[in-house]
Order: sequence, then structure tokens, then C-alpha cells
Amino acid sequence: MTPVIAVPDASEIRAAAHHAKSWPFVEARRILERIKGAVPPSGAVLFETGYGPSGLPHIGTFGEVVRTTMVRNAFAALSDMPTRLIAFSDDMDGLRKVPDNIPNPERLAPYLGQPLTRVPDPFGEYESFGHHNNARLRGFLDQFGFDYEFVSATDCYTSGRFDGALRQVLRHYDAILAVILPTLGPERRATYSPFLPVSARTGAVLQVPVLRRDEQAGTIVYEDEDGRAVETEVTGGRCKLQWKADWAMRWFALGVDYEMAGKDLIDSVRLSSRICRILGGSPPVNLIYELFLDRNGEKISKSRGNGLAVEDWLAYAPPESLSLFMYQRPQSAKRLHFDVIPRAVDEYLDHLEGFGHQDPAKRLDNPVWHIHGGQPPATEETLSFNVLLNLASVCHAEAADVLWRFVSRYRPGVSPASSPRLDRLVRHAVAYYHDVVKPAQVYRRPTAEERDALADLADTLGGLPDGSDAETIQTAVYEVGKRHGCFADLKSWFRALYQILLGQDEGPRMGSFFAVYGLAESIALIRSVIAGGDRADGAA
Repeated sequence: MTPVIAVPDASEIRAAAHHAKSWPFVEARRILERIKGAVPPSGAVLFETGYGPSGLPHIGTFGEVVRTTMVRNAFAALSDMPTRLIAFSDDMDGLRKVPDNIPNPERLAPYLGQPLTRVPDPFGEYESFGHHNNARLRGFLDQFGFDYEFVSATDCYTSGRFDGALRQVLRHYDAILAVILPTLGPERRATYSPFLPVSARTGAVLQVPVLRRDEQAGTIVYEDEDGRAVETEVTGGRCKLQWKADWAMRWFALGVDYEMAGKDLIDSVRLSSRICRILGGSPPVNLIYELFLDRNGEKISKSRGNGLAVEDWLAYAPPESLSLFMYQRPQSAKRLHFDVIPRAVDEYLDHLEGFGHQDPAKRLDNPVWHIHGGQPPATEETLSFNVLLNLASVCHAEAADVLWRFVSRYRPGVSPASSPRLDRLVRHAVAYYHDVVKPAQVYRRPTAEERDALADLADTLGGLPDGSDAETIQTAVYEVGKRHGCFADLKSWFRALYQILLGQDEGPRMGSFFAVYGLAESIALIRSVIAGGDRADGAA
């Protein structure tokens, strides 16, 4: 088991937590203020994340749960009150359309409008499509070791858990309409009801007009699809609620204290909060987070497929780097594409390295405190992901052992067995190079002036003592760039090195790269380019 860095005792952490500036602690203090420092009537502070099980879990699901967990951990550092995190599945929603990524989709067409937990599982593994996707959600969350309780909307509605809250909605029917109707168009206003009856005849979730209601009996009369007036109880799973009323009712019924939501749900949060107060509850503390953008700055859409999936990220980097990406600036839009992965890995390694040198108060604002629930692992001998990635690029590595030959020479005594974290990074670097970097590599020929600079660089590196460290080499590279006026600044000098030697526009600290690759090998690479070898011609 990986050792962890020693941390201060609980009292020291608690004292520092009240002044920590990182956003999870800011959120945790908002929760503490909401509950006025007292344990809620439910017996625990309740955190919630919601999930629509009409599709599979995605990177947004991960982001919401990992961020909520960070706030929960921050709250635990502030207070010894018990906490719970529930992952709520809205699995009583009607099937709106047949997904195109399932086997035998035609079998689901007759079940449009049915609650997802009544739709047959097209994979034939569970009792319904909703149960299938719920199982996938739990497996997804379990993969990352999240501490949560799964809650099903179907179970809550049919077991009677929501019955009291549903009757409260019925009592305040008109007040809820007064909140929702002004937000709807004329046609929708004419038929809107917070209650969606579940047809006893077809089993479908109906969006139909409510003709009458009886608060005392707990019933409504609705106009069925065939024009008949049908009376039904609003409890026992015979009705579910429209989205905004449903969200408010859930907060009220479960006693939710904290829930995040994406920027696209700002209006829903505002309206649901008003409805929650009408029901007699107090809406939870909400953090509105920004949505992810693609490489071009456009909103990521599952249907367009212009984003990254969790499995895409984890194929090329450790999960901690994805957690760091989610931690950083949740209220700022971030571009999510393959190119951000190397930077996220190296930033995580930098934060982990710095943690051990920080005082207790500063540690609470270090992202790795939040990523690892207050107990980051001890640092290991490692190299930056960018250096490994560019080493793989220069070596055209197809296997980890190719990189390990260089790493072991650079760091004698370090091996896959002694440094498992480094070994994972090596394997990720090889995979990322093969799938992402290699297809996009374009080497350019150096100009005559650049050849002169490269020749100077090769001679300068050749004059360095054996065993020169990365900083010494980096300084030498700087000096060469300064001597050649064809480069407007050092940035353009390094960009030229990246484009000519590595076939890309960005790269590592060249001193670190040359040190790991080896001075003799680096000089040979540079002289090959000067001579107009394959690399200068653009061949891989």
C-alpha cells in the first residue's frame, strides 16, 4: 500500500479550514452557515448528485460527483457532523426516444413514454432499461471508489417515501402554478400541471391537463389520451412530477443540503428553489458550474460527440489528473480535449511534490488535498509527463520498455517495480504518443539560419561535462538561442526546436528532455536534422 504524507491532527486542520481559500472550503462554510451549525433533522448533512438514466454515465457525471465529494470532504474538515452523499437516479422518467447505440432498438419503440424502469432491457441483463443504466452508474462510481448511497426515483415514488411531499405539492398546487406558468408559452400554459399521471391503461407517463383535484383525498382527475376523465391518487407511484417541481419536491422530501448544477440549469435552480420554499422547505446550497467546451470553444454535446469520454482520458493519464481538471475553476468554462491531458498530469505531479513542503494551512488549499480526501500519497521518483511523451515521440516508442531503457540510465536504480507511479506514466505516455501525437506529427525543415543555430547547439552540448544535469543543459540551450538573431525571442527559439526535432508546436523543457534522452543521442539527433535526414523530411 502506498504510504501517505503525514498530516496535522484534526484540531489543527479544523482551525485552518475556517480560513482556507480553496473553493471546496468556501462551499463547505456556506453549508455550515445554512444549517446554522446544527445537525439537520435527518441526522446528517445531505449532499446530492442527480443522474438521468436514459443514457450511460459520462465525464460530466464524474465531474459532478468528484466535485461534490471534494466539498463533502472539506465540510468534514470543518465539522464532525455526519454527512451522506446520495446519487439520485431519475429513473421514473418516461422514455423520450429510442437510443441509437443499443441492440435491437426496434424492440423499445412500443415503450416510448413508459417509465425507464418499465422499459425492457435491450441487453437482456436486468429487469428494465432503467435498472441496466442504474447498474452502469453504480459500476462507474464504484470504479473511482466514491462513497455514496444510490437512490432510485422509482423506489421513492412507489414505496411511499415521497407520499407526504406529493400531498404537499397538491396542497400548494396553485402557488406552484404561479411560479411555473409565467415561464411557459401560451400553448404549454393551457395544459401544464406539476403532476404527470402514470396511465393505468398504458403504463405511460402522461403530460395531460388536470381537470380537478381533491386535496383531502389526495387525488386528481386528468384527461386521458382518449378523452376520458380519469381519477387517480397522486401517491404510491401513480403520478410523478414535472422536472422543476420534482427537483424541489426531492429537496424537500429528502432534506438535501447541497447540490451542484450546470450553468444550463440556472433557471431550474431558481424556480425549484422557490417551489421548495412554497412546500415549507429550505432549498440546498447550490454551486452553479460552467460547462465544458471543445477545442473550438463550442459547448460539448453528447449527440455531436465533440468531447472526451472518461475512458478516453483514463486511457492516457491517471484518474488523479482528471480529478485535478475537475477541481480547477469549476465556475469558469474550460476546453476539454486531448491536448489538455499532458498539462493536467504534470500540474498534478507538481502539486503533489509541493504538498510535502507546505505548512498545514497552505496544504488545505493545495488541490491534492481535495483530490485525495486530505491524505495525498507520498511522492515517488518520477519524471514529467511531457518529457516522457516527447521521449516516446523521438524514440517512436511502441512499448514501455523502450522508454524505460532511457529512464533507468538517467535515474539508476529506478525501475517499474520500485516506481509504479512512474511506470504507469510511462505506459500512458506510450499510448498517448501512439494514438494522439503520432498521427498529427509534422516535422519541418530548418532554415539556413536555423541550421547554424542547431549546429551551435550541437557543439555547445558536446562541450558540456558528462553527467550535466537538466538545469545546466537548459541554461546552455538558452545561451545558444540568445546568440542567434533569427529568433525574435527565446519563445520562438524553443518553438523552432519543438517543430524541427519533435514535430509539434509545444514541448517540454529541452534541458530535461536532453538529459533523459542522453547528450550523445541528442547531439546525434540534431546533427541528423542538420544533414537533412528523414526527420527533417517529415517522416516519422
